[in-house]
Amino acid sequence: MDTATSSRSLPPGRAMRRLRVTGLAQAAVLTVALAGLAGGCGGGTDDSGTGAQAEAGAPRLVTLHDGLSSPWGMAFLPDGRLLVTEKGGRLLRLSADGRRTEAVIRGVPPVVSAGQGGLLDVALDPEFASNGRIYLSYSERGTGTEANLSGTAVARARLVGDALENLTVIYRQVPKVSGSGHYGSRFAFGPEGLLYVALGERQKETPAQDLRTTLGKIIRIRTDGSVPPGNPGLGPDARPEIWSYGHRNPQGLAWRPGTGQLWSTEHGPQGGDELNRVQAGANYGWPVVSYGCPYGSPVGDDCRIGGGTHAPRFVEPVSYWVPVSTAPSALMFYTGDRFPAWRGNAFTGALAGQTLWRIVLDGDREVSRDEPLAGQLNDRVRALAQGPDGWIYLLTDSGRLQRIQR
Repeated sequence: MDTATSSRSLPPGRAMRRLRVTGLAQAAVLTVALAGLAGGCGGGTDDSGTGAQAEAGAPRLVTLHDGLSSPWGMAFLPDGRLLVTEKGGRLLRLSADGRRTEAVIRGVPPVVSAGQGGLLDVALDPEFASNGRIYLSYSERGTGTEANLSGTAVARARLVGDALENLTVIYRQVPKVSGSGHYGSRFAFGPEGLLYVALGERQKETPAQDLRTTLGKIIRIRTDGSVPPGNPGLGPDARPEIWSYGHRNPQGLAWRPGTGQLWSTEHGPQGGDELNRVQAGANYGWPVVSYGCPYGSPVGDDCRIGGGTHAPRFVEPVSYWVPVSTAPSALMFYTGDRFPAWRGNAFTGALAGQTLWRIVLDGDREVSRDEPLAGQLNDRVRALAQGPDGWIYLLTDSGRLQRIQR
């Protein structure tokens, strides 16, 4: 749910239970509180975070740029500069310090900028240093019999100076449909160099279970859009690019370091947002089951779609948010040295809750989750990424590029 009301999420079967806090989470909350007492919000200052403060200071949020228009995705270039997509259809290149818009990149494909659609994710080719290629996901208008419809598309192009060259659409979601929601659209390149794309079910629900479509699926393709060997092969009528299915609106996709595992976050209906480990050929249950409820249902457990429990027919989420949605956006695993206690933790932004969640995992089990920026965030977090400097960068719907540092 892209516009849901904020709430904390609670463990299975205990919808009104307080969020569990482990010793690690208590430490994070304590350091944030101490930073508040010290006046350590730090908005707008240019602080590299080196020295004693980097070692001992609490996490704080610094605004680097506040002139963006509905930013959606970002990718760091090898020289530290940053590509940022704006939903309305612009691709920007920001300076390495994040404070200046250096260029509006020419040659971006036309997009359907309506509702949740527009220019969405951006990613660099694993061989960008030699081939200069980038990838864009966006909502594309149909033609011919699909002229009044739209769907998620993936384009590849070479970034040359301030322009895109040789732009080619390498993939189109099947079929295009009416409406302007649930495009999904996050990218993740796998360790084998293949491209994984999260695709929403476009608010049509049942096609998420229909293997003849790629609505509500995560797909795996080569960088030219062709289907590689090794995909699960889900039947003679199934689309060969499908990697997993039964998804609602996955807007987070990331590889967990050191495991070879792909993970995702996706929006539930009224509650039931999920954190999942994505497995080849697996079915994640939407719209047959969900820990969320139909819109307008009274808060509680009784309204859960299909009873809530996914197993044994479907894959259980590793974690979920109830009783109402947090609307998780991008997903990342932290690997840097700036926050040693966070290494290996998952992070996801929230659109409804205006929150950044830190999730501590033990294998496929959630140990705890907390809000390391509690009291500092007052915005919808659309995207996040670890920068080459080891800090964490956020994009917000209000148009800010922000950095979490000490």
